[in-house]
Amino acid sequence: MANWKLNLYHMMPPFARNWVASMHGYYLRSWRYGEDTEQFIEEALERDKWSIERRNDYQEDHLSRILHRARTQVPYYRDMWATRRKRGDNASWEYLENWPILSKEALRANPIAFIPDDCDLNKLYVDNTSGTTGTPLKLYLSRAMNHHWYALFEARWRRWYGLSRYENWAIVGGQPVVPTHTKRPPYWIWNSALNQLYLSANHISAQNAEAYLDALQCYEITHIVAYTSSITYLAQQLQARGANAKLSKLKAIVTNAEPVFEWQRSILEPVFGCPVYETYGMGEMVTAASADNKGRLRLWPEPGYLEVLDDDNDERVGVGTIGRLVATSLMNECMPLIRYQIGDRSGLSSEEIHESDPIQHPILLPIQGRSSDMLITEDGRRVFWLNPIFYELPVVEAQIQQDRIGEVIIRYVPATWFEDKTLGEIEKRLIGKMGNVTVNFEKMEKIPRGASGKFRPVICNVKTEVKADSVNAHE
Repeated sequence: MANWKLNLYHMMPPFARNWVASMHGYYLRSWRYGEDTEQFIEEALERDKWSIERRNDYQEDHLSRILHRARTQVPYYRDMWATRRKRGDNASWEYLENWPILSKEALRANPIAFIPDDCDLNKLYVDNTSGTTGTPLKLYLSRAMNHHWYALFEARWRRWYGLSRYENWAIVGGQPVVPTHTKRPPYWIWNSALNQLYLSANHISAQNAEAYLDALQCYEITHIVAYTSSITYLAQQLQARGANAKLSKLKAIVTNAEPVFEWQRSILEPVFGCPVYETYGMGEMVTAASADNKGRLRLWPEPGYLEVLDDDNDERVGVGTIGRLVATSLMNECMPLIRYQIGDRSGLSSEEIHESDPIQHPILLPIQGRSSDMLITEDGRRVFWLNPIFYELPVVEAQIQQDRIGEVIIRYVPATWFEDKTLGEIEKRLIGKMGNVTVNFEKMEKIPRGASGKFRPVICNVKTEVKADSVNAHE
């Protein structure tokens, strides 16, 4: 949202902000759902019962078609194969292992090059995302693709757990739905088009935790979709204040963006009195998974073909072994990504799936490297989901670190068209999220990676009572 539009929106009274959110919600609903949604949901639920042989046939058929499409209609891949042929490389493009690994950097540098010739760019939905890697990406998808994608969410984020999008639900997220300096409720907006209560993750604090609880009760929320760290922090504040968070209608908490550690589950389920279900996915829509009733992540067959590669080479590893996750699009024909390196590490479980199991999808081992910290403001708020600070700016990579209250360090890798005024824009956006804070910049050639091969986009080294308790519980 343009700055002037956001400023105008923040000047509105709460009822007007609800109206704006609902109007935008109708727009999103048209992109996410259609007359075909229920059919897609039923088809997805039917695929849950497929044997591994039928699943493999399904994926191999879609993989063959997507490789042909990428080779013949996608400029990036067509040019790549033409260059290889000129060099005397006669490897067959029909075999996935002959395709190179695709990095986020290549996708970010020229996303339009991944749009097939027969797709009208003006008719595609544009999504800006950077996931948990801190690397901004621009993604494109069609309305039909979006309908399929959200039908999968309905099937495996809701139907599996006895939920429905027609029920009132809440999301705890990082969008600036209320002004940063808001000191009293509401810290949320109501989107009537999606039956959605959008709660600001950036305003949760010890002082206003019960206001969030009151909103969940008032809107008769049946399920909450939330960043794991944000909903855990809310639960901790409610627990510390002795508040009764067992809401009359609440059936489940569905987490996204981060894994769920046992110490977090041990807080969330007693405080809210409902089960917590972990999910896994990314904006690139190349793979996804959601927890079954035993808490095991079950890999969806439709979004992509997943490979687990050795950390030191591009060889596939066996089941039960952790490695780098690489996925190939099977659904998004308007932006097919071949052997896309996700940036996470995991693997396929060797646990046998019994034929009586109602869900026959493979089991994904716990995801490594998905956690992000939250920053802490001077007034005690926790600020999450800071990636949008870098959207549309000439920044290749960025990392935010906080070692003390009121001060942060931003490490950045500039793009070739970077200008000094960009730093001022970044600082302004961060202050818009956190309020009064001193920002120190460090220019780098590359953000240092950890043992997993990726870096944490946000690091918080501030010691607080709640944070210390959390770490001890995790250990």
